[in-house]
Order: sequence, then C-alpha cells, then structure tokens
Amino acid sequence: MYDPIELAGRLEEIVARGDERKYYRFRAARFYGGIATADCVGCCLRCAFCWSRAPLTNPERVGRFYNPAQVFAKLNAIAKKHGYSQLRISGNEPTIGRQHLLCLLGLVEQTNYSFILETNGILLGADPSYAQALGKFENLHVRVSLKGCDAEHFSHLTGAKLEAFELQLTALRNLLDAGVSCHAAIMQEFAPKDKLEQLTQQLSAIDRSLVQELEFEYLIPFSHVIQELARRGIHVEYTDIKTSIRKNF
Repeated sequence: MYDPIELAGRLEEIVARGDERKYYRFRAARFYGGIATADCVGCCLRCAFCWSRAPLTNPERVGRFYNPAQVFAKLNAIAKKHGYSQLRISGNEPTIGRQHLLCLLGLVEQTNYSFILETNGILLGADPSYAQALGKFENLHVRVSLKGCDAEHFSHLTGAKLEAFELQLTALRNLLDAGVSCHAAIMQEFAPKDKLEQLTQQLSAIDRSLVQELEFEYLIPFSHVIQELARRGIHVEYTDIKTSIRKNF
C-alpha cells in the first residue's frame, strides 16, 4: 500500500513548477449542463476504475506546462464558443500544484464564471490551510469524489493505505469550516447498501446537507477500466437504493 500524501509530493515535482501546471487536453464537456474543461496530469490515487490512464501512469511523458493565464484563456475561449457559464479542471487531481490552482482561481474570481473543483480531497483533508485558502473564492464549488464507502473499501479500490480514507471525510469538514460550497460524490457501482448506509451516517455527522446532496456517479465501462477491475479482482456491484437512503436523512 502507498501513502497518497507522499505520492502527491513526488508527483508535484513532475507536474508543477512554480505557478505552472501540466495539462494534456482542453475541451467542451456536457457535464453540469455544459462546462469548459481543462484535463490535468497526475493524481495521488490509483483507482481501479480510473478512465484517464496515460496521464496517471506516465506524467513525465504526457501533457505540457501552462501558466494560470494560459489555462484561463483556453477555458474562456471554450466557454464563450459554447455559451457556457462554468469552468473546471478534471482528468487527474487538480489540487496537486497549489500555487497554480490558487492563481487560476484568482483569475476566475474576476469574472462571472462559476468554477467546479473536482478532487479526491486527499490534500484538502491533510492540510486545513488549503481549504481555508479556497474559502476566499466566492464563485467556487468543490466536488469531493469519495473512493469507496469505508477505509477497507477505499484501500481495495485505490491500493492506498487504509488511513487515507478519513482524509476524504476530513476534506469535507475542512471545506465546510472554511465556508466553501461543496458536496460529496460516490460511484454507484461501488456503493453496496450496507456500506452506503454506514457512509451516510458519517456524512450526516459532519453535516446533514452532505447526505441530501450526495451525488451518485456511474462507472464508464471503457475496455481498459474493465480489464483493470478484473486484474485487481474487483467485483462491480449495482445499487438502486440512493433514493431510500436520502429519504432517511
């Protein structure tokens, strides 16, 4: 098992330099009703179901460096072309490279765009000051993608040490304490009823709104994803209980 905090530190030396960050693609996406998207390179988790394999496994060889102004210019051009009001970073883990992210958010703050930060929450859970720094941005919303319902489940899906699971929940607590708009998401295929009920209890203990706003995402069955799940011996489980879970909170 690996330590995702240590991995993030090693990756930052590869994918970030000063206020620059590595990206491999800029695109229009249909999610959130339409959003301009920058796909970054490098993540501190190794999820079996990750669809973005090359940037994850070969950060040295994939992508190129962009400064915040260049990233904003590309996102702004995409948003204007398609009539979008929202921007985001996706692909891998955008909180790696703190200086770059905060500078980019500072540029977005001067506009009418909304910015959705998609993160695994590991670094935000490990360092409360990171969440506090995000608290100054009024047009920011953070989506914390939970990898599994408990520590064992998390470790099985990501290969990371069990203790790192709590960092994801702590990230949500840190964000709420900092006044940052946020919600949690979990993949429906990896949310069996018993484990999901336990997770919702934990989320409710942090803030009841996290249960009411819990987002269920879905596995994208790319061939390399199915192969990796099979290689790790991970069974895909389906659930349709999200509605009943929400009604209980």
